[in-house]
Amino acid sequence: MSPDFIGLEETWRWFGPKDPVTLQYIRQTGATGIVTALHEVPLGAVWSLDAIKERKKIIEQQQGLRWSVVESLPLHEDIKTHSGSFQQYIENYKISIRNLAKADIRTICYNVMPVLDWTRTQVNHLVEDGSGALKFDWVSLCAFDLFILGREHAAADYQEEVMVKAKDWYQTSTRQAKDALVQIMVAGLPGSDQGFDLDHFKGALKRYEKITPSTYLAHIKYFLEQVIPVAEENKVVLGVHPDDPPFNILGLPRIVRTESHIQRYLDLYPSTNHGLTLCTGSLGADPENNLVSIANNYKDRIHFVHLRNVTTYDYQSFFEDNHLEGAVDMAGVIQVLLDTVKQRNILLPFRPDHGHTLAKEHEPSSYPGYPLIGRLRGLAELRGLIMGLMSQENDK
Repeated sequence: MSPDFIGLEETWRWFGPKDPVTLQYIRQTGATGIVTALHEVPLGAVWSLDAIKERKKIIEQQQGLRWSVVESLPLHEDIKTHSGSFQQYIENYKISIRNLAKADIRTICYNVMPVLDWTRTQVNHLVEDGSGALKFDWVSLCAFDLFILGREHAAADYQEEVMVKAKDWYQTSTRQAKDALVQIMVAGLPGSDQGFDLDHFKGALKRYEKITPSTYLAHIKYFLEQVIPVAEENKVVLGVHPDDPPFNILGLPRIVRTESHIQRYLDLYPSTNHGLTLCTGSLGADPENNLVSIANNYKDRIHFVHLRNVTTYDYQSFFEDNHLEGAVDMAGVIQVLLDTVKQRNILLPFRPDHGHTLAKEHEPSSYPGYPLIGRLRGLAELRGLIMGLMSQENDK
């Protein structure tokens, strides 16, 4: 299926040369675009043009694929807290944007989640068919926060009944289960080796104790005012990834959680180069978020798409379901995207986001959430849905 025919480019996240899911395997999925980053570069350092070109050569000349999206070019914590060497890190970010543009890579996904990237409490939750899924459980988070982390004033963030269940979990769980929860919570960025131990994690959280959401918005606004003009000059688009999960956790300021948050965030700098990575799974974990409405209302500012589904349950808990099952109206979202690429006359990259561990992939062989076969199933299902919607449209 030609991506130019439908206006939606099938892409695949690749974590670089160390990724056990190789570029050759990715070619076999039918995806044509690669979503990747220079994960080996220290956080905040400049991405050199030579390093970018070398990685692009591996992807494009050796494998015949296209480096479609950078995911991600992360913000240093000094930028987020407006402290330390934040101005130098912003200058480094500008240089990296310019270097990516020189290599003709012009779509950047990033996020503004403090301290953590996406957060889960279990990485191999067994669902009904025996496959493994990523899971976020509010009771487990509460247990970690109150009884392992011991964060001051944490009790104010949870209902009494949740804290009772969390205490029971903590008292009855094995040391192995507690250690596994800690490891998952402090893991750091996917594909990177820059995780935390518990003491460093506490220190990272402490940096945000006096940073309110409004103060944090001001910090990010300053960053955007510095980098978006550079993106405009170099014909680069930046798409912010929503907070995942879309809830306040661990006392941190989280500012991209709902449709109103998205509007407020995009209003920080009025430019089409400043846009959104539409992640149906992140936003879909909050039942109040209508993904079809969000896709339609921000169709002119969507630069990249993660397609993923979730099933929600008690409190603010969920597990990642199969791509066409769960709370998200995937057909409705994709129909909006198909209409959008026609109206904007663009090639919009999307990727099957996460996937279940299936069959032998229960053996550790990939980053959590990124197995080969599970994502291949998701891509095949999404591809079929796209073709079905296009056929339906052509029959009208």
